[in-house]
Amino acid sequence: MRWISGVVGAVLLVAVLASVLRILVVPRGLYSALVYRLWWSLRRLLRLAALSGDYQAIDRTQTWLGPLILMGMLATWLGGAFVAYGLLLHALSTLTWGSSFREAGSSLFTLGFASGQRPHLSALDFLAATTGPVVIALQIAYLPTLYAAYNRREVEVTLLQSRAGEPSWGPEILARQWLVETETALPELYRAWERLASDIGESHSTYPVLIAFRSPRPYRHWLVGLLAVMDAAAMQLSLTPTSAPAEARLVIRAGFTALRDIARSVRFKFDVDPEPEAPIQLTYDEFEAAVAMIEAAGFPAERTAREAWPHFHGWRVNYEAIAYELCRRSDAVPALWSGPRDFACAPVPPQRPTDRRPGEDRPESPPNAG
Repeated sequence: MRWISGVVGAVLLVAVLASVLRILVVPRGLYSALVYRLWWSLRRLLRLAALSGDYQAIDRTQTWLGPLILMGMLATWLGGAFVAYGLLLHALSTLTWGSSFREAGSSLFTLGFASGQRPHLSALDFLAATTGPVVIALQIAYLPTLYAAYNRREVEVTLLQSRAGEPSWGPEILARQWLVETETALPELYRAWERLASDIGESHSTYPVLIAFRSPRPYRHWLVGLLAVMDAAAMQLSLTPTSAPAEARLVIRAGFTALRDIARSVRFKFDVDPEPEAPIQLTYDEFEAAVAMIEAAGFPAERTAREAWPHFHGWRVNYEAIAYELCRRSDAVPALWSGPRDFACAPVPPQRPTDRRPGEDRPESPPNAG
């Protein structure tokens, strides 16, 4: 039994240290079973706490998901190390089970109340006394990196509100720019989101817990915002091929590259080279209604909706499936053109702006855009 205890303790200790290094130290988007399982378990637990089952209740409970994952990671690592050192101390001495775990806890948490005259265990006690503070220090150092990435993301998501409404929607971006005659600002918007998409792809695949951190307001979400900007770029390229800015192509490529990096980090399988004719969930009727809405706002389309649809379809097939799945797993706000959710909900159109110029009216959102 002591040999078995030693082998199990050694394997568990290696697993704990490898998990710490994988999540907190290695600068690469490696799959973390610990983060994914905590995400999966806590998300479902918090869903049960949303008694009414509507989006507002789910958003309130899911706000705690990211912080709880961080606390769960720390508790899992310290608990695993505690069990591992307890098993090793029991294997390498004549201590009872109770005394072994008592000494492991005393050393791991540097309390020092359980020490004895056993020189052959001193090395193990010293190692345990090092492990606890190092794991806690790494977790503390991990937080500024997380919140810096979160802040960069949320600044752009907040700035998008006046351009795309809350929740964001791609056609709304185009309609509002032409409605207030600020369409010349679109290239800069695409450049900003190209950089943000690259940042998100790197940070959210390296630190997947960031996926669970929600925006400060319930109808904002980084995934919905990124999807809206990509849809706006795809519509502009499809409807105005000669006048669409080059930045539109770049933001779409940066966006679906970021989504694919995140999908790999959570082991979501996707088609890496989809055919342009592959099916998508968005329908032509929804696209046609959106085209009519932006044309009513003054958008100068060079193609009809029927002519532009194959081109828009060819762009969207690169990112729709991944974006919809990540939105579903993140319980994102059920915005238009963002896919189904695990809870009953109707698509939420963007809120109307309150800063219209005198005599201006915003065209109605298409009733069948889902």
